Amino acid sequence: MAASLQIAGIRKVFGKGDKAVEVLKKIEIDVAPGEFLILVGPSGCGKSTLLNIIAGLEEPSEGELRIAGKNVVGVAPAQRDIAMVFQSYALYPTMSVADNIGFALEMRKVPVEERKKRIAEVAAMLQIEHLLDRRPAQLSGGQRQRVAMGRALARDPQLFLFDEPLSNLDAKLRVEMRAEIKRLHQVSGITSVYVTHDQIEAMTLGSRIAVMKDGILQQIGTPDDIYNRPANTYVATFIGSPTMNLIKGHVEVPGAQGRFTFNGSTLELATPAAGDATLGVRPEHIELITGDAAWRGEVAVVEPTGADTYVVVKTSAGEVTVRTAPSASWKAGDQVGLRVNPANTNWFSTATGVRLDV
Repeated sequence: MAASLQIAGIRKVFGKGDKAVEVLKKIEIDVAPGEFLILVGPSGCGKSTLLNIIAGLEEPSEGELRIAGKNVVGVAPAQRDIAMVFQSYALYPTMSVADNIGFALEMRKVPVEERKKRIAEVAAMLQIEHLLDRRPAQLSGGQRQRVAMGRALARDPQLFLFDEPLSNLDAKLRVEMRAEIKRLHQVSGITSVYVTHDQIEAMTLGSRIAVMKDGILQQIGTPDDIYNRPANTYVATFIGSPTMNLIKGHVEVPGAQGRFTFNGSTLELATPAAGDATLGVRPEHIELITGDAAWRGEVAVVEPTGADTYVVVKTSAGEVTVRTAPSASWKAGDQVGLRVNPANTNWFSTATGVRLDV
């Protein structure tokens, strides 16, 4: 049965005195049974350290970690009923796939017949029944990652931990394995925590995403929350590709019929309180037009991607990226107007970067 996970006031400090470095700063996260939580952030933000604390490979300097309601700080990793999948596959090269999957069960003295049954169930779930007699050296990268997941799954743990498991795979395999991991979670229902620096993995896999920076939890929410209602400019620019456009200016008239000015241009839309502010707009929420517009610019770069075309426009507010249809015929040097969708704007404090209410 899936377990809950509570991360309560977790701090982690490495070193002492003047050389002390605080890598986790009072992290608070509640993970519901069966949830798939993504920890995302750049290298050095503390996400892998937090995962290691959950696994028991590191002890927190402060705070509690509760699995199924029980505080497991100080409890050995082997006693936490957790399975972990690493970036490296960590398979035993001299063992067959079946023996790799069943190794943890063998160590637990699970009877042979029960072990065989569980190996067969896991192999069927991962669609690797035809590989059970092979050695790891005879497998592709994607197949090895499936075996690593199978070894963790065979134990039927309370909690699944993934530490950047797709980093070693090529782009096509990453897409395939993302779908495989999502399907696996839907079938197993095991509570999962997944660490990645890849915001596309975060958006496609997680039921909730925790965005981290410098050991601080910046925002936690559904992919829709994180993408459409970022808590600050850091989250706004870290999540989304291409990144959100940020335009610094001044709110002259606040309210539903507001006015926002920036570098000689003016937009009329719903605005926050009067004063300095930063307008955030996703590339898909800006339209390029040929007619008159209050905000104008010159096309600098056109980037076809197949499904979409990205157009980079030089404007008075700097370069702005616009997502257009693949059939768009814009070319470098074109003079264009930019129209912002007023229903899809985000506002932030220019001074602090924090989201502003409208």
